[in-house]
Amino acid sequence: MQILSMKTIASVLIILLWTITSLAQDQQARLDTLRAEGYEALYNLDYETARSRFQKMVELAPDNPAGPQCMASSLWLEQLNQSWELKSTLYSTSAYTASKPQVDRKQADEFRKWVRRAKQLAQARLQKNPHDVEALYFLGAAEGVEASFAAGVERKFMAAFRAGTDSVDHHREVLKLAPDFHDAELTIGLMNYIVGSLPLPTKMLVATMGVRGSKKRGLEMLERVAAAGKWARDVARVLLVDLYKREKRFEDAAKTARDLAAKYPRNYLFKLQVADALTSQIVTLRKAKKPVSVEEKEVQDIFAGLSRDKSLDGATRELVNARWNIARKELQ
Repeated sequence: MQILSMKTIASVLIILLWTITSLAQDQQARLDTLRAEGYEALYNLDYETARSRFQKMVELAPDNPAGPQCMASSLWLEQLNQSWELKSTLYSTSAYTASKPQVDRKQADEFRKWVRRAKQLAQARLQKNPHDVEALYFLGAAEGVEASFAAGVERKFMAAFRAGTDSVDHHREVLKLAPDFHDAELTIGLMNYIVGSLPLPTKMLVATMGVRGSKKRGLEMLERVAAAGKWARDVARVLLVDLYKREKRFEDAAKTARDLAAKYPRNYLFKLQVADALTSQIVTLRKAKKPVSVEEKEVQDIFAGLSRDKSLDGATRELVNARWNIARKELQ
């Protein structure tokens, strides 16, 4: 009877363990599906659908930092895309202007709420297990999007530098524990590129704080995320479009933006990125006395297609016309 009882207990424990594991796997699969659907909507500029999916993630797993981090990312991207200043400069040669943009305070407060929540949840898991790779990643990801919001939306560059440095530190820890976790290379690669681009005196100053960088190494890391990352793959591609243009690698910029435009056909911003990169490429090719007819036709087709797109609102049509006028002037 004693032996039978022990066998019964063992069987019950095995069944219980199997049930718990199955439930956890089922929850993770549902989270992954919601996350994928949310980002699909987000990159197609459907913010309402994106946040409804991310909100379901929060409700499904309230102790998981993934949902809050996705919510924060959606608010950051919406602020970025809806800023007229950003729209009129990001796709040209200058990324910033001297004046500070108007920030939607309500959305900024909402953004900070979700960043704070993501960091708290990640830190709570790390208190239980300092080597929790996923928690470390989400802590760094929340700090990374916090840095991006501070720099790209609020233009608070010192706050961005502090948050970005924290993000890099946490993601380096991730890579020590899981070298193939390529998503963690996003913030490290971007920081490498930014620091590597600084004027020499500023670069020497930040080096005294233990921060060093290399444009080449930064681009290589971002390219690795774009090729082998999981959730950060398209974020890396978005960043690479702009960085390729800064490096005058216009063909690479156009190809990357073209891939994004094909994957997310409802996002007219990616089409504008293609046209902008092609315009710069045409100017360069003309100087080298090389043929440009293929590139010129593609630029014309992009703007013609956007002009016929009845789903675009009035403000967007104005943007398309403004970008088309700028492209024409550059190509005269």
